[in-house]
Amino acid sequence: MERKAFNWGVVLGLALLGFSRSVGWALNKGLSFPLLSSYTNSAFVRGTILALEGIIGLVVPPLLGYYSDTLQSKHGRRRPFIMIGGLLAGIAALIVYTAYAMGVPLWGFTLSLGFFYLSMHLYTAQYRALMPDTVESGQRGRASGVITLFEWAGNLLLFGLAGYLIAKAIDETGESEGIKALAQTPYLKIPFLVTAAFLIGAALFVYFVIREPKAPKIEENESLGDYLKSIVENRDFLKFYTAQTLWWMSFEFIGMFLYGILAYILHGSATEENIKAVTSLGLYLMALFNVTVLIGALPGGIIYDKLGRRLSIIIGGVIFALPQIWGWFITSKTEIAIALGVAGIGWGVLMAASYPVIGDLLTKFEREAFTGRYYGFFEATRSLPVLLAGVIGGAIVDLAGKNYRVLFPIGALLVLLAMPMVWFMKNLDEISEKEEEPRNEEWKEV
Repeated sequence: MERKAFNWGVVLGLALLGFSRSVGWALNKGLSFPLLSSYTNSAFVRGTILALEGIIGLVVPPLLGYYSDTLQSKHGRRRPFIMIGGLLAGIAALIVYTAYAMGVPLWGFTLSLGFFYLSMHLYTAQYRALMPDTVESGQRGRASGVITLFEWAGNLLLFGLAGYLIAKAIDETGESEGIKALAQTPYLKIPFLVTAAFLIGAALFVYFVIREPKAPKIEENESLGDYLKSIVENRDFLKFYTAQTLWWMSFEFIGMFLYGILAYILHGSATEENIKAVTSLGLYLMALFNVTVLIGALPGGIIYDKLGRRLSIIIGGVIFALPQIWGWFITSKTEIAIALGVAGIGWGVLMAASYPVIGDLLTKFEREAFTGRYYGFFEATRSLPVLLAGVIGGAIVDLAGKNYRVLFPIGALLVLLAMPMVWFMKNLDEISEKEEEPRNEEWKEV
């Protein structure tokens, strides 16, 4: 069969959507933890509240991804979810700012965060599924590299903007604590306004500009129970989903508690004052991490298509894990920056190489009609680590006497445990455009 030309228009449209969503998640990563520090000094409480994103992401994407597969609409299977979710997410970002600015109690601020997480996850699976829906196997690594590049550029934009605004606020107010200075100026609203604009704008762009391919005919639609059961029965899917849970949990240990880690390493304790004092530094370090993720993303996508799926994931995982092992010993800003920079390169390779795996496995087993539900579960295994990292990570830190540094070696161990699971996936490197048609009975292999 003749291969279709690589559709740059569709890929760049999806990349724009990924960019906007990353701006939203970066807003959460960059500002939610320090804002919560105004309410409580407990790592466990802060982590548990941030873990709401994991609870919602564990349930909503698999369910809505499942139902989007069979949606019969002239507007497509994915785009209605994308438009509604994007609009609500933009509104939710404004609600989070308004709740904090009005001084609502902790439960009110928590509810505003919960609404934001729910809105973002209304279209998570549909966004992910649209790439394999529109890009052929054999070209998905390149598409993933471009999309991953834009996703992490969105993070970079928000972290850089927030860091700049905090520095500007400190200069104007004379307040030494970054987030406290930002809250005293009109600048606090700017990241939320920018995020809302991108979320709403990108969702509308995808809805009105991108056209979905004709939905494949589903002869026998599996029930929700059969769909979940099939994931366990196919060992390649089970291995990949488990491995992804582990490396995302490692990432969330660092991403969720970075301010606590910085405060502990540089000031000896993660008190409210110390956390707010390192907020500006944390945002700049997140921006640095995202710069190096961009460096790793495009080569990661190319390596996936050229060098092999299994090996590309292993390379990214090892590069990501090694700086975390070193993290137990670092003592200065420079060492932290170097460690996060190197880890970012590995993470970029890992993200670009892991995104297309589900789509390629579905191609292998002739189940391309089901990208929504399987990418929904894909996102659940990215959200479960948020729940686990928030609750378990916070508990570990409290049990370790508020020693946030302990999260580094634990994170490295989780990544290294994931690598053998990927290596022993039977069909991962057998997928190519030249393959003979697979047999359906291969699906439930053991």
